This record gives sequence, structure tokens and C-alpha cells, in this order.
Amino acid sequence: MSANTESVFRDIYTVSRLNREVRTILEGSFPLLWLEAEISNLSRPASGHLYFSLKDEAAQVRGAMFRNKNMYLPFQPENGMQVLVRARIGLYENRGDYQIVIEHMEQAGDGALRRAYEQLKQRLEKAGLFDASSKLPIPTHPKQVGVITSPTGAAIRDVLSTLQRRFPALPVVVYPVSVQGPGAHSEITQAIETANAREECDVLLLVRGGGSLEDLWSFNEETVARAIAQSHIPIISGIGHEIDFTIADFVADYRAPTPTAAAEYVSPDQHTWRRQLDKLQQRLYYIQSTQLRLHRQHLKSLRSQLQHPGQRIQSMSQRLDELFARQQQMVKQHLANQQQQLRNLNGRLLQTQPSRRLSQSRDKATRLQQRLLKAHQYEQQQRQSRLHALARTMDAVSPLATLSRGYAIVQTDSGEIVKASHQVQPGQTIHSRLHKGTLTSRIEKTENIK
Repeated sequence: MSANTESVFRDIYTVSRLNREVRTILEGSFPLLWLEAEISNLSRPASGHLYFSLKDEAAQVRGAMFRNKNMYLPFQPENGMQVLVRARIGLYENRGDYQIVIEHMEQAGDGALRRAYEQLKQRLEKAGLFDASSKLPIPTHPKQVGVITSPTGAAIRDVLSTLQRRFPALPVVVYPVSVQGPGAHSEITQAIETANAREECDVLLLVRGGGSLEDLWSFNEETVARAIAQSHIPIISGIGHEIDFTIADFVADYRAPTPTAAAEYVSPDQHTWRRQLDKLQQRLYYIQSTQLRLHRQHLKSLRSQLQHPGQRIQSMSQRLDELFARQQQMVKQHLANQQQQLRNLNGRLLQTQPSRRLSQSRDKATRLQQRLLKAHQYEQQQRQSRLHALARTMDAVSPLATLSRGYAIVQTDSGEIVKASHQVQPGQTIHSRLHKGTLTSRIEKTENIK
């Protein structure tokens, strides 16, 4: 085969075709992936796109993040910054450069913590630790408050000064813990369990000052969240600033935006109490004064009604004479009534002698017996007349009366009544019911009559 013939069957690529097919292979072979690396050779052209290299200790790769994606970044990427990106693999066809196209970027350290935070939050929410139905009510007038925080931080000073200002008489128990660094979450968990075991406080304040996500991470540990959920003492969280939210805030029975706000929420205001006490004191004084005045008036009235004993005895003696006279009159009247009633009963008794009553009852029974007999005879005659009429009607329509005149009812073996000759066939057995008895016959011939 000659060289010209071989060239006819060769698939000769152009550079553009090669880069295009390589790009198709790369983009189809790799899904969106996460990559952690360091930014270098960062470039910001006027188009707003970002071009840079991502590298580690041994290699690097070119990357691009277009304007419609980087405009939402909450930070400014810089050379040397460690980032976590979500990207797709591609090829820049014009130069044949293999590169990655960035869809999302976050700072590596904070991003990892943020992902862990979101994952734990979703898991605990599904487990029901954030449910409002499981939260304990906060006492309005606690007898003693527990504070779980660092004994040297600004949070404990804010809480104590707020409690001292609002209600100095409220006792406070401090459970000192580390609020940052390795082992802090274990100390916080142990403090919650200790407070529950001692049962010396009505409510617990879990507080600390503001900080970064990493600084507040002790309050995002699962052990702390479950200790809060299992506490039978209500817990108020006051962690960081108002914009800071930790896992402990979601599990706590009440979330205050700051440590100071937590102390204000749990403590009554002494000035408000004093105003209320002053109002109650004034009201009590008014009620007592009114009651005392009414009692004095009543006593004065009783004194005016008080009589001399001699006058009282004379009045009672006269009243006794009146009652005795009334009693005598009532006895006489009652005796007269009883005598009249006795005369009435004697008259009724004479009218209702047993022999006379018995004679009247016999006459009445005789009359009733005669009426009953006449009614029974009349009813019997009516029923017999009706029965004879019904018998005549039934006899007129009875098939037995028809049979008595020489007719018959013809049936097949199956009990079907034969009304026409086409219902039977020659050789078939039929049964004829007469007025008296039944005949069994065999069909010899059938004849249809129109």
C-alpha cells in the first residue's frame, strides 16, 4: 500500500478538535468535587473574574472563578489563603490548559467547622432535641441561680453586676469551667451534670462572651447539647453576641442574646418590686383604715342599742305574758278544731258502713257482668259473619274449586306447570293433579293450537 493510500484512511485531528474532545472527556469523567488547597498567582482582571492556582506541597492546578459566582463570596481571596472549593474539571481550549472551574469557595478552617456545625444541627434536630415541647419552663422567681462560665471572663462580671443591680438578694452559685480550647466541652458537660446532682439551683445560666466560630466551638459539641437536653433544671443560654448562634442555644430552654440579657431575664427588677410593694402597702393601709372605721361605726351603733338590765327584764316579762296568752288561745282553738274534725269523721263513718258498701258493689258487679256478656256476644257474631264472607271469597277464587269442576293442573317432572303443548315433547312424562288424586301420563303426541 502506498503512502498516499494510507493517508486516505488516517483520522487526522486538528488542535481545536483534540482540545474539544479532551475537554468533553474530562468534564464527563469527573462530577463536582471538593478540593482543599492554597491560593497562589491570584489575578483580578477588569472583567471581575478570578484566575489563580491551587497548590499543595507537591503540585498545583490552574483555576478560574467567574464573576457570577465570586460576587457572593463573604471574604476576599488572597494569595497564601487556605480555601475549600467545590469545582468541576475542564479544559481551556484556546491554550489547551487543564483547569478547574470554581462553583463555591469558603475558607478552609471556618468552612470545615461550619459544615460540622450544620451536620450536627440537622442530626440533633431530627433527634428532637430542639422541640419546643421538650423545653422546661423558666421560674419567674428563682430561689437560687447557677452560672456555668469561666470564672475570669467578662461574662461572669456582666452576669454578677446585672444580678447585683437588679436583685441583690438573689443567691448565685458559680460553676467554674473553661469556655474555650481542648477539654472545655467536657468541663461544661460535667458542670451541668454536677448542678443537676446537687439540685441547689432553680435555673442555670450557660454564658460566655463573643468570639469566632472556632472560639465558640465548645458550645457546639454534641456532649454539651445532650447534657442540656437531659438536664431537669431549666437552662438559659447567653453565648456570644446577638448574631451568634450555637447548638447549645437551640437545645437550651431559653436563648438570651447576651450574658447580660440572660441575667436580666432570670432576675426580677428590684425597683419594679419596690413599686409594687409600695402600691400593696398603700392598698393594705386603705383597707385596714376602712375596716377600722366600719367597725367603730358598728360598735357605736351597738352601744346606742344597749338597754338597762331592768328595762330589758320588764320588756321580756311583758313579752312572756303576751306569749302565754297567745298560747292559751291557740290551745283552745286547736281543741275546737279537733272536736269539729271528730264530728265530721263520725258522719262519714255512718255513711260508709260495710254492709251498705257491699250491697252497692254487688249491684254494680251484676250490671257490669251483663254489659260484658252482651258485648262478647255481639263481637262473636261480628267475627262469625266476617269469617263466612271470607270463606265464600276464598272458595270462589280457590284452584281446588276449579279442580272440582273436572279441570286438572299439569306439571312436568321438574314441577313446571304446563300451559302450552310446545312446553313438552313426545315421550315425556307429565303429572296431572285432579280434584282427588294425581295421574302420571306419557306424551304420545303434541298438537299446537293457534
